[in-house]
Amino acid sequence: MAEDCPNCRRNAMLAAQMRGLADAILIPVNAATRLPPGSTQAFVEGATVGAVAAAKAPKGRKKSAYARAYKAAFKRQALKYKKQNGQWKKDGFKRAVRAAHKEAGKR
Repeated sequence: MAEDCPNCRRNAMLAAQMRGLADAILIPVNAATRLPPGSTQAFVEGATVGAVAAAKAPKGRKKSAYARAYKAAFKRQALKYKKQNGQWKKDGFKRAVRAAHKEAGKR
């Protein structure tokens, strides 16, 4: 079903063109290196897969123990400083932050 949309067909066509270009580029490489055609193709595809996996790798720094404790404490404290409809009470956010810092510091 996904191949019925115009964007999917366009993406499939572009992918086929790119594979054709890659194959055309690899023919002289195969001739120069005297390697079987499948080996260079597998190398290029493996490098592409590795690049995609690297791009999907999680970014950023590891959260500290205090940051994790504060996050959990804030979620617990926020319930005390919110109204039943989910809005903050007067000065509720500020008070919840202070209470969460106080609680997280105990750990």
